[in-house]
Amino acid sequence: MNYEIIQEGKFKYIEVGEGEPLMLLHGLFGALSNFKDLLDYFSKRNKVVVPMLPLFELDLLHTSVGGLEKHVQKFIEFKGYDNIHMLGNSLGGHVALVHVLKHPERIKSLILTGSSGLFENGMGDTYPKRGDYEYIRKKTEVTFYDPAMATKELVDEVYDIVNQRIKVIKVIALAKSAIRNNLGDELKEIKTPTLLIWGNNDTITPPFVGKEFNKLIPNSELHFIDKCGHAPMMERPDEFNEILNGFLTKLNAPVPV
Repeated sequence: MNYEIIQEGKFKYIEVGEGEPLMLLHGLFGALSNFKDLLDYFSKRNKVVVPMLPLFELDLLHTSVGGLEKHVQKFIEFKGYDNIHMLGNSLGGHVALVHVLKHPERIKSLILTGSSGLFENGMGDTYPKRGDYEYIRKKTEVTFYDPAMATKELVDEVYDIVNQRIKVIKVIALAKSAIRNNLGDELKEIKTPTLLIWGNNDTITPPFVGKEFNKLIPNSELHFIDKCGHAPMMERPDEFNEILNGFLTKLNAPVPV
């Protein structure tokens, strides 16, 4: 990744390109590499922004979906962004949902992929096993349809997190917060145009979760991608970018008189 991480005050982020902001919110183990193809493709037509969510920097009391949403809100105010297309994967989708429910005024569209907020299969009761590299590798592979997507670099990153005690505690706190913070009753209040892109082979937030989001969010459309797991923008970038580009183009088309 040749994108510079900018640090201003307590905010770390990437910002490339010009145009309406496309803000990408990563998940619990969301490396920047997850968004490489999105950055390359959309920075030609949008200002693509990736705020680094402070997963391990917040105190334990605020290590929650709500705590992360507050950070995103402060970041948007700090930067003065408007007409934002907010895209979230996994936990990042959950943060985006909470944000749109609380602060819809600056959000032009919402894009969710493999989002939590309704239902997700966690890493299991035995997670995380510290020091067991093979176990972590298998758990990382489950994220994808094609296990080869779980590169050594990616597995090393997850392994490094679960071998630091304080990080493990915060991962568990965030996972529990996501389960507690079920948004089923609130989704009908979302008026923002919403795009749902789901992997047909997602085992963490299975396809029925995408269908349920589609049913509950009034102004939403759902697209499935075949041979694809929990991170479609990473595993099937061409199909993902094509669907998203079509959605954004349609959104910006002039209304026929």
